[in-house]
Amino acid sequence: MARTVAPLTAILLVLAVWQLAYASHLSATLPAPAAVWHDIAAAWAQGVLAPALLHSLARCLLGFLVSAAVGVPLAFLLHALAVLRTPVAPILSAVQSLPAAALVPVAVIALGHSESAVYTVVLLGAVPAITVGVLSSLDQVPPLLLRAGRSMGATGIARVRYVLLPAALPGLVTALQQGWTFGWRALMTAELIATAPLPGLGRMLDHGRQSGRLSPVLAATALILVVGVLAETAVFAPVTRRVLRSRGLRA
Repeated sequence: MARTVAPLTAILLVLAVWQLAYASHLSATLPAPAAVWHDIAAAWAQGVLAPALLHSLARCLLGFLVSAAVGVPLAFLLHALAVLRTPVAPILSAVQSLPAAALVPVAVIALGHSESAVYTVVLLGAVPAITVGVLSSLDQVPPLLLRAGRSMGATGIARVRYVLLPAALPGLVTALQQGWTFGWRALMTAELIATAPLPGLGRMLDHGRQSGRLSPVLAATALILVVGVLAETAVFAPVTRRVLRSRGLRA
């Protein structure tokens, strides 16, 4: 119950402050919350909102799955091979620090205005975040566990499966959550900046910008925020709680 009341209270507080700011005429361009809701309802009634949501979610989900399939094994490989980690890890950290807006022109020039360029931006945003996060969790595995596993014959793949992976699982889940967040942000930036007419929430945001009205821009921004919050609260938060409880780290 408390997990539901707290977010609802926060949302109501934001809406109340927003309505107060609108009623006080603090900004000539700030729309009322009801106007933003009207734009969302209109987009749904016109058959624009549902396809945009589905396209963006499908792109991010596919990009996230590919990023996880690349980033997690890469982290284990870098952890096992110091000679490979020395040159590759700093590159991943550098790419992770780049804003997605800097990656879009690179992808567009290399691949053109296409879906491939958008997916490339998502991968460049998510893979470094996942790899760096998983690598950090592997570095924090207690050496005592590694020695115990070695003494029991856990080497090679068995060491990864029975020692490293279970010990690093909480950090791995956190890294995947960060990967999704970075990928979602990168996708919205790519859909917003790319000139190809790719349907999605980022394109809705760009249409609102071109209209010169703040209301559709805030409507698209609210939808992007809602998707991000739902992914965290409905998917990653329950998985994180289950993993922590299985290790006695949370009551």
